[in-house]
Amino acid sequence: MRILYAIQGTGNGHLSRAVDVVPCLQKHGDVDILVSGSQADLTLPFPVKYKLSGLSFIFGKSGGVSLWRTLARTNIGKLIKSIKNLPVEQYDLVITDFEPVSAWACYFKNKACIALSHQSAVLGPGLPQPDHTDMMGRLILKNYAPSSSQYGFHFSAFRENIFTPVIRRGVREQKITDAGHYTVYLPSYDDKRLINFLSEFTDVTWDVFSKHNAKTSTVKNITIQPIDGEKFTASMASSSGVLCGAGFETPAEALFLGKKLMVIPMKNQYEQHLNAAALRAMKVPVIKSLKPKYNPLISQWLNNKQSIPVNYPDRTQEIIDMIVEKHRADTTFESNEAMFI
Repeated sequence: MRILYAIQGTGNGHLSRAVDVVPCLQKHGDVDILVSGSQADLTLPFPVKYKLSGLSFIFGKSGGVSLWRTLARTNIGKLIKSIKNLPVEQYDLVITDFEPVSAWACYFKNKACIALSHQSAVLGPGLPQPDHTDMMGRLILKNYAPSSSQYGFHFSAFRENIFTPVIRRGVREQKITDAGHYTVYLPSYDDKRLINFLSEFTDVTWDVFSKHNAKTSTVKNITIQPIDGEKFTASMASSSGVLCGAGFETPAEALFLGKKLMVIPMKNQYEQHLNAAALRAMKVPVIKSLKPKYNPLISQWLNNKQSIPVNYPDRTQEIIDMIVEKHRADTTFESNEAMFI
């Protein structure tokens, strides 16, 4: 059996999940990997057959996605050519983790495409919603990577075909301690802004992982170091708490490790606001930005010792086995979801 597993390369979460998903897929046949997009800091321990530019959202430096930089970095002609040339028809099964080239190639070539991603879960009925509606954000999430069948991961198994997060083996095997520091990952803020804000909390040791700094430095009570997957995981496992964006994998891993968590959703990133709504429903504190008016909430969080209990069993192989068995005979793109709404 030939399987194409296509992964979104924006951020680190999709690639982190792939480290556990790929070996599960390899038990069912030959697996070719496609990665599109940029902004990731991790590399896969597997050969990547297709490395494409794709369509990436570019992080800004003041708390959100930079729409202008995203548009400037997008080569529409190259994207269309990649979609046209990707030979999805040569595969028995195509699985996409919110990856647009493979998804649209399947759509135009009438090839079945199975979505297995966090994004497949966030728009479902009955899930927690943010206090504002972003119609453009919903439109992008709905149509960015179309699929014929959808399976999702979320902070809770809210409904059928939604599963609890894939927690990497490297996280599951961590020794959990409390060394007294707080781990920070806010890639949409630059280092200067983080230092100015975090240094206000003088009694706290901050361990910041930065996309904007190539070497380790210490300023006051803040250590800033470049992204390193193993060091970041170890920092979380030995922390008193985690302050991060409202992505999916990092908050899920922090919850799994039993760490208290606070999140800041990115501006212009509707998925993160949906995530924040789900986390808020679990009693995880959410703030909108790094502004002084939120200092009392951060102080309250720092002084609170309580974490949020979760149960995230290791079901990755079971989920992959089910999807392969159910869809190995699928041939045509017959979506069970309405598009463009």
